[in-house]
Amino acid sequence: MSRPTPAAPPGGHPAAVAPAVGLAAQLTAATRVLAEAGVESPRADADLLAAHVLGVSRGRLPLIREIPGEAAERLRALVARRCRRVPLQHLTGEAYFRHRTLAVGPGVFVPRPETETVAGWAIDELRAGARPGGPGLVCVDLCAGSGAIALALADEVPGAEVHAVEADPAALGYLRRNVAAAGLAVGVHAADVLGGAGPVPDGWAEVSVLDALAGLVGRVDAVVSNPPYLPDSDRVTVAPEVGDHDPPWALWGGGGDGLAAPRAVAAVAAALLRPGGLFAMEHADGQGPAARALLVGTRGWSEVATRRDLAGRDRFVTARLEVSADRAEGAIRGKQ
Repeated sequence: MSRPTPAAPPGGHPAAVAPAVGLAAQLTAATRVLAEAGVESPRADADLLAAHVLGVSRGRLPLIREIPGEAAERLRALVARRCRRVPLQHLTGEAYFRHRTLAVGPGVFVPRPETETVAGWAIDELRAGARPGGPGLVCVDLCAGSGAIALALADEVPGAEVHAVEADPAALGYLRRNVAAAGLAVGVHAADVLGGAGPVPDGWAEVSVLDALAGLVGRVDAVVSNPPYLPDSDRVTVAPEVGDHDPPWALWGGGGDGLAAPRAVAAVAAALLRPGGLFAMEHADGQGPAARALLVGTRGWSEVATRRDLAGRDRFVTARLEVSADRAEGAIRGKQ
């Protein structure tokens, strides 16, 4: 069967169709220019952009010999933007986190593999301590962003009651979209966790997290958070994909040392957790001792420990709450 002739525009000749080209050559060229631009994983990025353009998984690329001409042009355009250090996830519109694919883009923090370690630790602990036949565990994700941690908890902890808290209106849009797409029972709350610890955009939620989650005070089994924590000294060293594209209020922790936001998160966690409840909070790889001291120096925390990511770097702090919920709530309200 012959191919149909392209439709001619009014009063003109048939529209030209770019011929198909070899996919392998396109990937080789894309990898080279991405490497020259300083992209950290040029071949992986080239593959993922090609898969995005073709609408297939990366694993199917070896089965494809040619790429249509129009698709090749779109691939080259995306590679050019990636060379300008636009995040790969902004170009494809999605990020992978544990077993889920999340919608992301400008206006929301792109989840990183390091955070998978944080979520994984919490999931393992919760599954190990689950109450057989009893009520589901209550979990809260503070500074939820796209919902990566909250959705991982809801997906991997059977019967968990999960709540995601975010204050940034742009991030809330992605959070709601991801929760709806996942079909998991995650409560979404527009509430402020940080209490003014750093700059915020217009439309930032004004209701406090303890007011939004008043019914959960003192009864939460686990609080997990990836808050803004970068110190000011990192402003000149972060990669362009981060410094130029992630929302600043999702990056910079405030207080110069980056720990103003983590302190606020820890105080909220102390109010929400039941006695014995778990707390896990991500931090920068150079903040291990300071983050640990933040909890050790606060009355009521026990089993405080620094945990490492898969690269062996200090990545998050964990603890258990041993004080009563009433005392924890009074402590945080006293700081506001």
